[in-house]
Amino acid sequence: MSDSPTSLIVAEPKATYQSGGDHQNCWVETLVDCPGLEGLLTYRIPADLSVKPGDILTVPLNNRQVGGIAIRLLASPPADVPLAKIREVEDVVCTGFFGTSYWQVLEQVAQYYCTPLISVVRGALPPGLLMRSQRRVRLHREALPDGADTFVGRTARQILALLDAQPEGDYSVAYLQRQVKGARRGVKDLLKRGWVESYLKPPQPSRPKLKKAVTLVADGFESDITERQREVLDVLRRRGGDMWLNELLQVCHATSSIVNKLAEKGYVVVEYREILRTLDQPNVADDRPKVLTDTQTYALKTIQSLDEYNQVLLHGVTGSGKTEVYLQAIAPLLRAGKSALVLVPEIGLTPQLTDRFRARFGKKVNVYHSGLSHGERYDTWRQVLSGEPQVVIGTRSAVFVPLPKLGLIILDEEHDSSFKQDSLSPTYHARTVAQWRAELENCPLVLGSATPSLETWVAVNGQQANLNTDAPCKTYYLSLPERIQSRPLPPVEIVDMRQELKQGNRSIFSRSLQDKLHQLKQKQRQGILFIPRRGHSTFVSCRSCGYVIECPDCDVSLSYHYAYEGANQLLRCHYCNYTTAHPNNCPECGSPYLKFFGSGTQRVEQELAKAFPDLRVIRFDSDTTRNKGAHRTLLTQFANGEADLLIGTQMLTKGLDLAGVTLVGVVAADGLLHLSDYRAAERAFQTLTQVAGRAGRGDEPGQVIVQTYSPQHPVIQAVKTHGYEVFTEAELAQRESLNYPPYGHLILLRLSGLEEMVVEQAAERLAEWLSQVSSGYEILGPAPAGIMRIARRYRWQILLKFPPDVAVGLPDVAALQRICPPDVSLTIDVDPLNMM
Repeated sequence: MSDSPTSLIVAEPKATYQSGGDHQNCWVETLVDCPGLEGLLTYRIPADLSVKPGDILTVPLNNRQVGGIAIRLLASPPADVPLAKIREVEDVVCTGFFGTSYWQVLEQVAQYYCTPLISVVRGALPPGLLMRSQRRVRLHREALPDGADTFVGRTARQILALLDAQPEGDYSVAYLQRQVKGARRGVKDLLKRGWVESYLKPPQPSRPKLKKAVTLVADGFESDITERQREVLDVLRRRGGDMWLNELLQVCHATSSIVNKLAEKGYVVVEYREILRTLDQPNVADDRPKVLTDTQTYALKTIQSLDEYNQVLLHGVTGSGKTEVYLQAIAPLLRAGKSALVLVPEIGLTPQLTDRFRARFGKKVNVYHSGLSHGERYDTWRQVLSGEPQVVIGTRSAVFVPLPKLGLIILDEEHDSSFKQDSLSPTYHARTVAQWRAELENCPLVLGSATPSLETWVAVNGQQANLNTDAPCKTYYLSLPERIQSRPLPPVEIVDMRQELKQGNRSIFSRSLQDKLHQLKQKQRQGILFIPRRGHSTFVSCRSCGYVIECPDCDVSLSYHYAYEGANQLLRCHYCNYTTAHPNNCPECGSPYLKFFGSGTQRVEQELAKAFPDLRVIRFDSDTTRNKGAHRTLLTQFANGEADLLIGTQMLTKGLDLAGVTLVGVVAADGLLHLSDYRAAERAFQTLTQVAGRAGRGDEPGQVIVQTYSPQHPVIQAVKTHGYEVFTEAELAQRESLNYPPYGHLILLRLSGLEEMVVEQAAERLAEWLSQVSSGYEILGPAPAGIMRIARRYRWQILLKFPPDVAVGLPDVAALQRICPPDVSLTIDVDPLNMM
């Protein structure tokens, strides 16, 4: 960061998104953030407020304040709305956040994913811009009589317990409703007794961070200043006449009153200026473009020749240099004043990729993902709107970053399921939204992967096969079939763990893997161990009666987590994060014989410490990367040779480029197979192929060992030969025969609620209505979800299957929502990836 405060000012962008009038227009039509409210509301613009289309506003609605977006200005109010009922805009939160094509993308997302437009807008914007007043309940502890919980019913008693357990005794009504069935009745009872109060908390939207700066404005010093004041002015002059106030006071050991006196005398000006909240990143050495292979050169020339929308599949084996192609494709765009958007599936990938981009493009690289603070995301968004040519690297939410002059969109590891949002509406896929953005911005879209998704494979190769010779080509298939410097793909050894057991090896490590682990230290090499699950053990069972300890709020077993020697033994739910102490005896029969089953990352780490005490190990999973910056810290330690072995879950499979890794071991490949999901085989092949590709990316050749109880499984055999096309051909034939994607389409309706029978009956009513209005789809279900209960909520689902010749979509989303009772949550997942 520059010492000069003036370098930190960010210009506000101009609104370009819809036609609007001048400042004489006194009314504005606004899209308001309120569930169930459709259409636009008209508000009066106060005389002291300037509003333009695309501005984020705070507006009154009933007895609260909510967020809204200025859509268009009006010279006169609507004729059918009485003037007395038109209320005034409260404030402008941010200006010019929507461009024309950007708004079209949001509308397209809302329509395709069956989601209200305002929900799409809320998900696209940085957190805190669209906020509403919040109804909250605060406990009056001093008003509670002794034994208060004996005077009220069960619902009010539960609410009292929740409020009393919270230090401030304060929760939102929405939270209480999620935790307690019939919470409104309980709150009403407590309000009557005066034991709680209900109040409205106004919205607190994100704002720029301001800091006081001092600027020297006088040429000479008169005799009216003291010696201390002269010292402050001398320091300020030596530092260029411009400093932050706190820095100036610290250097001079002065108080703010001295600076205030100088301001009164006209020697300095003290003013607030913006200081940007940006992600702290280490310095990186400059990097120059690498010499490309023939296939890289051909791929680069093809991409650079495209100056309008085209979809490009860059199919490169692991280690083939896809990132270098990205870098050299972006460089001329930045010189031409254009920007690029690069999407990656995981936050863990951004440090390594960002460092490579910053080494090439310096300060023109910005990062945007959910791991940033609200302030960092807000300031990054506004930097993007400045219009300067730049590269934005981020996860799926970054697909909505409104880069002006967009010249290229890249999805790295485009096959990854992390690009799909399935827990919240809209259930968008970043690849689909990126395609719409590229079409509207008329720029190329590059999809890169060593194991392309079947959707992309069919879309690109299918269009090329059926291409009309008179029509321009809009899809390109570019192959990078070899690693850079002609390095070989690592050989894959399949170990049959059934044979290991027969021969007396009861370790979780095969004899082959043990030999290779022993050699790591001797040869001063590094290795990766992939384990499908985190935690210590998958479940805990009683050896006397067979009882399995389960989560009280979900229909799943609790996983055992081992922290360190002597720490409390914990059981944790990987769905709702319920945590409890590990019991000494079986809760069912009292037996002390409890056994751990399955192997998670913690257990593998523990077993490694026993069998290979000399190996230095880093565990890389969601438990060890919870803190901000943990991804970068752990990967940097490993890259610097501070550990011999990196063990972890799926996070290890996604694009990590670690030159020192010569060994990759898959401890339990079967954890990826035999799942009740039609995508299980594709996902398992992609995961195993990707993790195998981490080996041998440096000068030393690599080796991969896959341990399995199903060595003849088609996925395992395809991984052994790195046979993407062989696997794809067989899998596509099966999908086509069943009308599953990428041929047909699916919509999954997920229902959840606190009462099992209510959810089941709602699912049956929805299925009956859907059958009556059917427009060519097949209805599968209703049926309980794979895990029927999560976080105390019961879950049912209905799957709609659309044949290839039937347009995907629901006949009447509003009617569907009306049929669903208010205490049952309905999520519409278009093109679902997770069927659980």
